[in-house]
Amino acid sequence: MSATENKDLPSKKLRNVGVTALLGVISFAGAAWATPSLLPHLSGASARQDKVVELLKARLPKTQITKVNCEKVNGLCEVTAGATLFYVDQSARFLVIGRVYDMQTQQDLTAVRLLEMNPDMLVGGAAKAANAGGDGDKDAPITRSAKAPPPAIKHLDLSGLPQSGAIAWGNPSGKTVTVFSDFRCSYCRALSNSLRDMSVRVVERPISTLGSRELANQVYCAKNREKALHQAYAGEPVQSGGSCDTSGLDANEKYARANGLAGTPVIVRSDGAVIEGYRPKEFLKAWIDGGRS
Repeated sequence: MSATENKDLPSKKLRNVGVTALLGVISFAGAAWATPSLLPHLSGASARQDKVVELLKARLPKTQITKVNCEKVNGLCEVTAGATLFYVDQSARFLVIGRVYDMQTQQDLTAVRLLEMNPDMLVGGAAKAANAGGDGDKDAPITRSAKAPPPAIKHLDLSGLPQSGAIAWGNPSGKTVTVFSDFRCSYCRALSNSLRDMSVRVVERPISTLGSRELANQVYCAKNREKALHQAYAGEPVQSGGSCDTSGLDANEKYARANGLAGTPVIVRSDGAVIEGYRPKEFLKAWIDGGRS
């Protein structure tokens, strides 16, 4: 049900890239390499990326390059090759396999991009990967057996939930979306960042799937819950207002257990339609616009 990160995924996926070609990359094939000083002056991002594509075609002739983006991370170009993701410098000399983290926003940029490329990695897709021998991430909130993934939840009735368990933020006049979340879930953090850029009203209902109840209590009891919520996602100290009545959070968790919400995020549209797991901003916008206000 939850979005699941697999730390080994980029390296496992990279087997799709021609092994012989990769060995040629890593061995720094002598004079065939271009260095930054040898690259011609390029006038813009598009020209730089086109140049990297040309260099990659020469270095990795067996690899079908889908997309190159040199604007996300200073000094690196993100390379998409089918379902494979890796990074190179702008001379295409050095190839990097692994994850890129933005320490300012506390976001795993690689994980978010992989989900954009392949939403099936969520829930059932993650379970399939586990059956195929993938290793689970310690941050993965799936608690059911990967051998028997639960059926997707298509609709939830939120009418029985008390208002007290909700932390509302965003545009008060925008369309409403309810999110069952965990402040230690990296995909919840990515979702929160996406929703902040959209003109929507978010009703956040924290549930503790990753041992985050104490943190949820701090956010819930803060004088400014919205500010505290974003502090929690950013890994910053939460300016809590002390202790308070947290029975609203108890109600959220009771509802989650009763309805089989074993992981986060779970996104509920105003008409009750459900998405389990993270989705890219463009998808979310179209999906939310399809529901009632």
